[in-house]
Amino acid sequence: MSFWSHLLKRLQAIRHDLGNWFRPPDPTSSVDFSIAFIALAAKLAKADGRVSVSEVVMFRRIIDIPPEEERNAARVYDLCARHVGGYEHYARQIWGLIRGHDNADEVRMNLVDGLFHIALADGEYHPQEDRFLREVARILEMGADQFEQLRARHVPEAWSPYAVLGLAPNASTHDVRASWKRLARENHPDLLISKGLPPELIRIAETRLRDINRAYDELRSGLELRM
Repeated sequence: MSFWSHLLKRLQAIRHDLGNWFRPPDPTSSVDFSIAFIALAAKLAKADGRVSVSEVVMFRRIIDIPPEEERNAARVYDLCARHVGGYEHYARQIWGLIRGHDNADEVRMNLVDGLFHIALADGEYHPQEDRFLREVARILEMGADQFEQLRARHVPEAWSPYAVLGLAPNASTHDVRASWKRLARENHPDLLISKGLPPELIRIAETRLRDINRAYDELRSGLELRM
């Protein structure tokens, strides 16, 4: 049985009884994690009242789907996207799977980051999408500062190079460089691959690294002009 066929069968079997989740050594490799990730992505796309083509395309960029599994993958996504309700349960299931694992912080960051990509895929950030993402972040016990770092990257009107680097507007040149170096190191693909993160989460981290470098370049130029 292929992965997507297994995923579809598992989803259909537990739609009304989601209590039998297991805790594998690597939660991101489990069918349960995949179901919850897909469910959150699909339900977020529905949060503003409609699922746009661009949101589906973004989902497809994040999740690799073999050509022979297109139909099964579409059925999984459609099942999850029928109603926005219930997304909190999937977020709790993900937190139950990753909590306590060595890579929990990276998985949480990349998962919420990926959801931001889907929310902004149609060029708009709807208040219901904001509410959805804040609630998911709360369930995943993500700090407010970390959430605002992600929001600053994705929402055009919220873009702030200081926020992207997790800094106050009066940060020194030393602080800017130190934060950039730390974040660039933490989000380097080689490090995340060594920690066992799946390819879809690695791709999300790569886009975050580009924004981190962009924020640093903007601040470095500004700080040099003031010197």
